Amino acid sequence: MKLFDSTSKRYQLLLGFSAWYLLFSFFIRIIFLFWQLDEIDISFISLLRILFTGVFFDLGVLSFLYVISTLYILIIPSKFIGKKLDRIAIYSSFILSLLIFVFTFFAEITFWDEFKCRFNFVAVDYLIYTFEVVQNIHESYPLYILLPSIFLIVAVIFYFFYKNNFFKETFEAKITVKKRILPFFISICLMFFFVLFIQNSDAEWSKNRYNNEISKAGIYSFFAEFRNNKLDFKTFYPFISDQDAFQIIRNNLTDDNIKFVTNDFSIKREISDSLNSDVRPNVIFVLMESMSASFMSEFGNEKKITPFLDSIANQGMFFRNIQATGNRTVRGMEAVTLSIPPTPGQSIVKRPNNSNLYTISNVFKSKNYKCNFFYGGDGYFDNMNAFYGGNGFDIYDRGRGSVLSDAIKTTRHNIDDSEVTFENAWGICDEDIYNKMIQVADSYHNKKQPFFNFIMTTSNHRPYTYPENKIDIPSGTGRNGAVKYSDYALKQMLKKAQTKPWFKNTIFVFVADHCASSAGKDEIDVENYHIPAIIYGKNHIKPNTVDVLCSQMDIFPTLFGALNWSYTSNFFGKNVLSKNYEQRALIGTYLKLALKKEDKVMILSNKKSGHYYKWDKGSNKLSPLPVNKKVLEETISWYQTADYLYLNGKLK
Repeated sequence: MKLFDSTSKRYQLLLGFSAWYLLFSFFIRIIFLFWQLDEIDISFISLLRILFTGVFFDLGVLSFLYVISTLYILIIPSKFIGKKLDRIAIYSSFILSLLIFVFTFFAEITFWDEFKCRFNFVAVDYLIYTFEVVQNIHESYPLYILLPSIFLIVAVIFYFFYKNNFFKETFEAKITVKKRILPFFISICLMFFFVLFIQNSDAEWSKNRYNNEISKAGIYSFFAEFRNNKLDFKTFYPFISDQDAFQIIRNNLTDDNIKFVTNDFSIKREISDSLNSDVRPNVIFVLMESMSASFMSEFGNEKKITPFLDSIANQGMFFRNIQATGNRTVRGMEAVTLSIPPTPGQSIVKRPNNSNLYTISNVFKSKNYKCNFFYGGDGYFDNMNAFYGGNGFDIYDRGRGSVLSDAIKTTRHNIDDSEVTFENAWGICDEDIYNKMIQVADSYHNKKQPFFNFIMTTSNHRPYTYPENKIDIPSGTGRNGAVKYSDYALKQMLKKAQTKPWFKNTIFVFVADHCASSAGKDEIDVENYHIPAIIYGKNHIKPNTVDVLCSQMDIFPTLFGALNWSYTSNFFGKNVLSKNYEQRALIGTYLKLALKKEDKVMILSNKKSGHYYKWDKGSNKLSPLPVNKKVLEETISWYQTADYLYLNGKLK
């Protein structure tokens, strides 16, 4: 028996569309294969598995389309087949489907260009923040070519189907209701099979990340991430008892000068410094967008695109071996503000119940500081305003009409047009946000109020545009120019700050949020988590080089230690200058969570497994090792306890 009755051509158009989709999806897969030809495993068996896995997930996409189409065919009365209503419905749905699928294919190529992967949770986020994303696309890509190309392809495909009588046969076909039931029943069974039993992670069959990503289907990946942007740790990851996990972490956090406040599942502790300094310098913290360590001459870059950072590195506390916790801005924010490892799924910055947490602002406020958060775009993006506004910061941003919730008791200040000299999709240029920050710093100095100013920069981001004639690389020509302008803007900020009466009593902290790219063929590309960090303050910070392996989440505990502050900590980060500090870094993607110690990396997978590797820095490759149970349990403990504290309200 054939799936669709051969006496009826009612399904001819649906089958033809399916063949077109499979062909185009195959073509996109071939593009990605050649794109990453030097990185993928290109053996004959691997190639076959990529293509067959890809077709399998393409069928998953089509199963949803089949349910909608066969349902329509099932319910439309026979007397309406081929009539005006039927023709309008089929023509319009066919063209709309074509537009969506062709647009998706183009979007997949641009997404791969940026992230080297299929659609993931970033794409889901971008669906929410339409203004920034649409503007970024407009400024980054030649839409005057892309959009006509999309419509031209749709028109050509439509003409092919029309010319070859697909529509004619569909409209002329007559089929009884009885013969429509089986195709609908099979379609809905196929759809539920994919919904209930097939995970997007089932495409991750290879140790080579690119092989896995090419095996996936973009549309399927998008909706899979839409469903799963929150992951329960114990459901998806290997775990141990909470008691054992907390014991391991408390042992790791123990130091000569700390005392845990409670004996239950908690890391809250009092940190007592023997000097217990009352020194309260102003702190200006710059979270630098996408500033990889590899951009600096200090780490071997020969393009001289970070002259300021290179010049100041040896004038302050320079962290040579610090790792970002993640590959997105919100992960960097989470790490420095909460001093916590990345929790699986979405960052805490974007999750519910993330206000009134114990953050670095609580430490500063206990010392009578005023805390301010500066962002050159609309802080609605990535939930930044809600997170920082709900955790003790006043907000300075480009509002564009978005408002804070009434539940967030903070002050929000809009950056006026008169204060802006240059702006792109992501916000005002770095010079402008620094000028605003300096203006606010002046006002608090005049009130004799110590301040902690947190600035999130935007200029080092696609479309890489910035004010002209500032540096010797033209605006909008690529990443190198954006890096060099960002470095230039930092220099100008420090230059202006040096003229201020508050400068001598101010510490500057420069840290990247993440690297410019974190994509690689391994589960986690270790080298692409290496970021620069500098703590600079002539009257407070003794210049020295910190070579120990550490994490973003250690930055503020280290600063507080350098200031000899006694304070309450609910942080996973430690003072890396302590003689008892044990070197480690915690790094992760949306799904993979890792612990790096020396040249060994333990990676937790959301398939309830752990993989152990030796990392070769020269080649940046991971070589498999037998799993070390002790390291596995320590890795689990970092992430399990962080997840437990957040979910149980113990970060409050």
